[in-house]
Amino acid sequence: MQYQKLSEFPADFLWGAATSAYQVEGAWNEDGKGPSVIDARTAYPEGTTDYKVASDHYHRYKEDVALFAELGLKTYRFSIAWSRIIPDGDGEVNPAGVAFYHRLIDELLHYGIVPIVTMYHFDLPQALQARGGWYNRNTVDAFERYARVLFKEYGGKVKYWLTINEQNMMILHGSAIGTLDPTLDNPKRNLYQQNHNMLVAQARAMNALHASFPDAKIGPAPNISLIYPASAKPEDVMAAFNFNAIRNWLYLDMAVFGRYNSTAWRYMEEKGYTPDILPGDMDVLAEAKPDFIAFNYYTSQTVEASKGDGSDETAREGDQHLRSGEEGVHRGAANPFLQKNAFGWEIDPIGFRNTLRALYDRYNLPLIVTENGLGAFDKLEDNGEINDPYRIDYLQRHIEQIQLALTDGVEVFGYTPWSAIDLVSTHQGCSKRYGFIYVNRDEFDLKDLRRIRKQSFYWYAQVIRDNGLTTR
Repeated sequence: MQYQKLSEFPADFLWGAATSAYQVEGAWNEDGKGPSVIDARTAYPEGTTDYKVASDHYHRYKEDVALFAELGLKTYRFSIAWSRIIPDGDGEVNPAGVAFYHRLIDELLHYGIVPIVTMYHFDLPQALQARGGWYNRNTVDAFERYARVLFKEYGGKVKYWLTINEQNMMILHGSAIGTLDPTLDNPKRNLYQQNHNMLVAQARAMNALHASFPDAKIGPAPNISLIYPASAKPEDVMAAFNFNAIRNWLYLDMAVFGRYNSTAWRYMEEKGYTPDILPGDMDVLAEAKPDFIAFNYYTSQTVEASKGDGSDETAREGDQHLRSGEEGVHRGAANPFLQKNAFGWEIDPIGFRNTLRALYDRYNLPLIVTENGLGAFDKLEDNGEINDPYRIDYLQRHIEQIQLALTDGVEVFGYTPWSAIDLVSTHQGCSKRYGFIYVNRDEFDLKDLRRIRKQSFYWYAQVIRDNGLTTR
């Protein structure tokens, strides 16, 4: 739809940026922190670093927050490391870990930056993983207790909470993220039991926050992108319907409506993945009501009909860790109408608007975009500058689509692109950079960890000052 005049961004729009604890903090074993599943990893892609130091945000948070304030951030989305708060996941609370996040939140508030807290971002305490992780029902109880500790400590300071980051990616790409145990007889059924347990844990956390802090707001944070059919062929359209249900709606239908998506449930029945549901689970799930939907968007995906010949599941171009397609369900396909970035990921700003519209039409809840960005091999020039016009172009094209979505009538209240500062990428180390702020280190040479403002830093600061894009 074309408009004669576009809606303005709301005056209180939350312009921000995002990180996660394990990718930015470092200090992996300091001040009583217990090991997480990230810390317990022993194998990394060749040529990439571990997370022991990352960007050293734990020791440099004051410097970083001052830079965030200079950038003009209205909000900062970050995660709390569960094992920094409760080292073994469900035992004694670690006062030093609790104190660190008080200091970080207080520093943000000092500069008028609204904290948005992600409670769990991939880094399950290793002690819980050793006892079965999310497959073990006791982890649901441990997460609820952890949530209550967070709410008690920070509930008076934090208004916005995100429950679980990209739960759907942990299920769909369990082999890449570490949630899949390939030694099991039916590892994917194990994953969908983990998924059910996470959904129950999320519901309990939402209920607990609303009971203790009625004015606070909480929502899920999956990775959502609308799925395109490769053609108008009915079989391809059906494949896209299938994958939208399995990839997107399964997680949000449960969070918002308190029920399993019917197509996704039939898929689990057909594949033998249906979880065990305990008495009372569905009541808890139905009772929980998110206040908004947070979601991460990087690119759209395209699928075609299954060929049924055993070749449907293939590695996604540009990222061998992620698989696309599932036998008898759908098959990954390229979209010839989209350009690609240096890592082979398709760039689809209009797909971003399509996704915003689909989410709002389906759930009618306020939306906040909690990740969106471009990873690249940024270069520190001899003159000390980092020129990243490719990142500016990517973000500008996506911000344009947010404004169009607002004009469509979609309620969007915030945008926190990935990432505020360079960090260690989940699969491609610290060489793949996303931040507005450069961290001067290499994969295995920490150098001085100096912070340097990128070209995109100054551009985004202007966007925030203008409350949107201008025609300058």
